[in-house]
Amino acid sequence: MGEWSDPQRVTEYLSREIPNRALAESMLLEALPARVERFLDLGTGDGRLLSLVRKEHPGAEGIGVDSSPEMLERARLNFAEDPGIELRLHDFAERLPDTGRLDAVVSSLAIHHLLDERKRTLFAEIHSALASGGVFVNLDLVTSATPKRHERFREAIGRPQDDPTDRLGDLHQQLQWLHEAGFAEVECEFKWLELALMVAVRAPQGSSVS
Repeated sequence: MGEWSDPQRVTEYLSREIPNRALAESMLLEALPARVERFLDLGTGDGRLLSLVRKEHPGAEGIGVDSSPEMLERARLNFAEDPGIELRLHDFAERLPDTGRLDAVVSSLAIHHLLDERKRTLFAEIHSALASGGVFVNLDLVTSATPKRHERFREAIGRPQDDPTDRLGDLHQQLQWLHEAGFAEVECEFKWLELALMVAVRAPQGSSVS
């Protein structure tokens, strides 16, 4: 993960934009529980998603996790006056740190950097960290059905080559892994080419997973 300590690399990555991302982010916010007191942002970067969730839930305590010191330094500048935000250096290719019970776990354009097996174990760790009725919302890149459709996506986002750190996973397989992790409700609520919004809800206490 040394490249994520390179300021140029970080600046280039943060400057990327994907069509329909803002729409997907608005749907991500709508998928959160009505009441969010504590939430975790995986791969927080400069804190873009942390900020969006905090605006939607001003009283919520947020934890931002990232493996890049350079990314976290930018996030610290953005949240210097916000005592409700905690930022942690952690590579979530490794087991998640103890965060206490969470009402929501969010992530944007980060988990696709993990190998598939780690995605699968991460989903189970997220399920364990969520409180009853808690929600995991993941806005991420997924594989295309064909190389032609993949080329179409790359053209749409202005990328002549694949990012060497990408480890895109199959959408349907990831939805299945979320079911296997114990989530009661699993859905893809938005998809545009390779950009997908996955929503998974932990069963409320007293209910059973069907």
